[in-house]
Amino acid sequence: MTVPEQPSGPVVALDLGGTKIAAALVDGGGRITARHTRPTPARAGAGAVLDALADAVRTVSAGASPVAVGVAAAGVIDPRTGTVTSATDSLAGWAGTALGPDLAARTGLPVACDNDVRAAAGPELAAMGPDATLLFAAIGTGVGGAVAAGGRMLHGAHGVAGHLGHLPSPEAEGLPCTCGGSGHLEVIASGPAITALYGRLSGRPADRLETVAALAAEGDAHAVRAVTTGATAAGRVLGGLANALGPDRVVVGGGVTGIGPLWARALDAAFAGELMPPLRGLRPVAPALGHDAAVTGAAALVRTLPLHSPGAHR
Repeated sequence: MTVPEQPSGPVVALDLGGTKIAAALVDGGGRITARHTRPTPARAGAGAVLDALADAVRTVSAGASPVAVGVAAAGVIDPRTGTVTSATDSLAGWAGTALGPDLAARTGLPVACDNDVRAAAGPELAAMGPDATLLFAAIGTGVGGAVAAGGRMLHGAHGVAGHLGHLPSPEAEGLPCTCGGSGHLEVIASGPAITALYGRLSGRPADRLETVAALAAEGDAHAVRAVTTGATAAGRVLGGLANALGPDRVVVGGGVTGIGPLWARALDAAFAGELMPPLRGLRPVAPALGHDAAVTGAAALVRTLPLHSPGAHR
């Protein structure tokens, strides 16, 4: 494995989630020149997912000659080995997959890979300056995160650093988590968790988070409580982490952030309520790059992380 100084040609960036694969061809100046999206064969096993990723590379780079592939993927990713060290059942059989080496073998291109939220946080960190400390959270179908200190993204042992969804949360006490533990933030603050909480409170299961948000906007007491409980839990955890890290910026993205001002006010209030006096001016902000954060970050991985080359021994 090697870490390149600067790829001299276009790069294919892949954003792999449990629902879809987003691919982009990114030129040397960071401009996206082609896009492609396809469903993720999430229930078909790791081999099918790798095949779909490889086909997305070929499709989006038709007529071009990419020099490398950067992958922002769901799961706990160790970029040094290119391996998925842990994963939930959103991708069947994903844990243990040699993502970097196996995708390199399928595409004939060197591959760099990392967790999708860390990849999305990379451009935010790059824009902050050489010594910045960043706390980045993504709250959607799950709760993910990334942490950077002194200008460097933290990966930790086995790529686990930054998985904020598996921090303890008092609001989640006793609830089973997808990681095998219980009482973790993800099972009270994610979109499905808020939806499930509404069902437990009201006795009327909702079909999706947007339904709960609409009921909350109309004043439904159970919906209001479900939304504010999830937001408060997230805000308290992020505020506590801010005290531990002293970040220059706290970024909160993901689909749940779009459900309305009730959620945002509850998160901000809980976050502010945890802060030590020197940090009391700090507030969470939205990601600067919006929907392109993950593919932009994936493209940047080939300049900052180990490359797994086709045919390399692992």
